[in-house]
Amino acid sequence: MQKSLDLKLARILADSSCRDFILADAKDADMAFGLAAPGRSPEYHADEARFRTLEEYRQQMREIVLQGLIDIMLMSASTNEILTIRERLFDNSHVTPAVRANDTTDIWLAGGTGRYPSQPSLPFRTATLDHIMCGHLDCAPEERRLGADLGLYSITFNNDAHLDRQALEAYKEFRLEAERKGFRHFLEVFDPNAPAEKPADFGRFIADHIVRALAGVTSRGRPLFLKIPYHGPAAMEALVRYDRSIVVGILGGAAGTTMDAFHMLWEAKKYGARVALYGRKINNAEHQLTFVKYLRAVADEQILPAEAVRAYHNDLAKLGLRPHRSLEDDLQRTETASAYAASTGRPVTSRRTSRAPSVSSPSAAIPPGAKTPEEEPDFRSMTPAEKARWNLERWKRILG
Repeated sequence: MQKSLDLKLARILADSSCRDFILADAKDADMAFGLAAPGRSPEYHADEARFRTLEEYRQQMREIVLQGLIDIMLMSASTNEILTIRERLFDNSHVTPAVRANDTTDIWLAGGTGRYPSQPSLPFRTATLDHIMCGHLDCAPEERRLGADLGLYSITFNNDAHLDRQALEAYKEFRLEAERKGFRHFLEVFDPNAPAEKPADFGRFIADHIVRALAGVTSRGRPLFLKIPYHGPAAMEALVRYDRSIVVGILGGAAGTTMDAFHMLWEAKKYGARVALYGRKINNAEHQLTFVKYLRAVADEQILPAEAVRAYHNDLAKLGLRPHRSLEDDLQRTETASAYAASTGRPVTSRRTSRAPSVSSPSAAIPPGAKTPEEEPDFRSMTPAEKARWNLERWKRILG
């Protein structure tokens, strides 16, 4: 079956005014976290640490793929083996299976590993392309379509020439192998996790590194699209405008409120983004299928964020599900929408309003790009333990 990802990418690249939008569910957290990867179980009580099982996590993936409203399901290689290769879940679906193709050290977030996120990112790949594509080493040419032929490759630049060169060398090796084997990829670029010197402008820093790194890559080796943190309208517009052949996508970040999820997608699309990959924002929703339904409606410009939040709450009531927050609280935008500070979930108070635009006031959007001093700690004055805590919370939000 023809995949919606391929159709939309072709239209977007052919026409810069195309309003198509690509939506991905990022359920690859088992390559970063430990037992907590599938999310908190609805059966937990009080403060007990009870999580979904891996099979429950995979069942959510099956249901979301069968719903048919996303374009990409991002998974680990082991989940891909079960859902794509064994069960053939994607054979009669327009949804494209994708796999996290590398797992750099800064996303090693299993319990008890609090120091990894505070140390500069190092390249590493657990999965091999052959295992992603056919489930075993040395795929025969005819076997390479059994599994996924699309993967996420991640880089974290840290403003350190030695480390950043090492990361780019690893990326070059991956690209060359991928081209030989007919494997496609999209590129994830995170904010620096342990910079030698903190950039003054994270959005500009990431954009400059991306376009510089891709300038030496011809079309056969280029990523299909980008997955980057959303740093506000100016940063998004600048990157999109620079090279129309680069399709820019955003990562979801922390769960936050329902308004955070819907509004960030809506605003990012307004300023040029054409892809959103949401992980925790979907996985922590009260009812994932209903959440995805309204996420798609916002992406396709069928409804504005505030109305989508109200409709989502109305559907939760019909399903007999208690929302995590009251409607009034869920209509708030919080710092989790754009910032990566250690504390999360606080209402935005530095802006004139924390509500997203409604139908009656479509121009009321306020860019979420501004940061307050407390959102950008002084790493030079922080202890190793403080850096570890800051980075651990940051990566939990970034990975979704």
